[in-house]
Amino acid sequence: MAIAQEKLLYLYRQMVKIRLFEEKVAELSERGKIPGNIHSYVGQEAIAVGILADLSPQDYMASTHRGHGHLIAKGGDLKRMMAELYGKATGYCKGKGGSMHVADFSIGSLGANGIVGGGIAMATGAALANKLDGSNAVTVAFFGDGASNQGVVYECFNMASIWQLPIIYVLENNQYAVTTSAKEAVGGDITARGLSYGIETKVVDGNDVIEVYKTACSVLERVRRGEGPCLLVCNTYRIQGHLVGEWALNWRYRSQEEVDSWKKRCPIDRLRGLLEGELGVPAAELNRIDGEVEQLVAAAVEFAENSPYPAESEAETDVLV
Repeated sequence: MAIAQEKLLYLYRQMVKIRLFEEKVAELSERGKIPGNIHSYVGQEAIAVGILADLSPQDYMASTHRGHGHLIAKGGDLKRMMAELYGKATGYCKGKGGSMHVADFSIGSLGANGIVGGGIAMATGAALANKLDGSNAVTVAFFGDGASNQGVVYECFNMASIWQLPIIYVLENNQYAVTTSAKEAVGGDITARGLSYGIETKVVDGNDVIEVYKTACSVLERVRRGEGPCLLVCNTYRIQGHLVGEWALNWRYRSQEEVDSWKKRCPIDRLRGLLEGELGVPAAELNRIDGEVEQLVAAAVEFAENSPYPAESEAETDVLV
């Protein structure tokens, strides 16, 4: 499958958008501008971008606590996202949800989720609704290696299999659940867990956006044809750790050598190398894209900082009590 250069440039732009947004958010968090915990998606950009690139607003997506990249890849608005992180009224959840609850139903995003594995059930329910409605929409459910041990995952795998639901489960194996290595917490072959429920399973290099995109296109066609669910296991790495600023907690659970080795597999650098090398895209063109994205992120910060906080009178609205 050949990918048009225009599409490759789109994939590059989307990954850069996630990277620069997340790096700015990390900076703002450490400066005390953004309250609460931030779970960065730096290093995993190829997965969200490659899988969501060809989805429509009618297709659903359920995210995780590490969800900024998913929403951006699905078409989320950087200004509303940044405002939500700032706790401002112009944010996606009117400043009341924060980092782990950004959602945009208008583009099919069912939201991030602070509960480990919580998005799996939401996504499976959405897929069931689509099948009952006779829609050809597809749902994508992201989860991590830590969530792969949650019982709800296998309940949903079972239902999706027996009902042949139009859903793609995406396991982002970033090697750690908080500070626990997947090698110490995941029994057996993680890829076999989908196969045991009769779910088509594919394993990809989650740091290669081209491999992810090609595999996603193939899987998406299969699921849209009504041939049942799929599981994509994407092997990747979270560069900035579980939390932004975790260095201040003095956590010591991985070596700098390990982090540096994964940095060398940066998905953005790999695609840029291909574009400049084999395809001959001028560096100036890619630098122009980088500059445009920097301006978008800067505009999002300005929007958030100039937005008002929610009124005190709204403290109990939009909240289930």
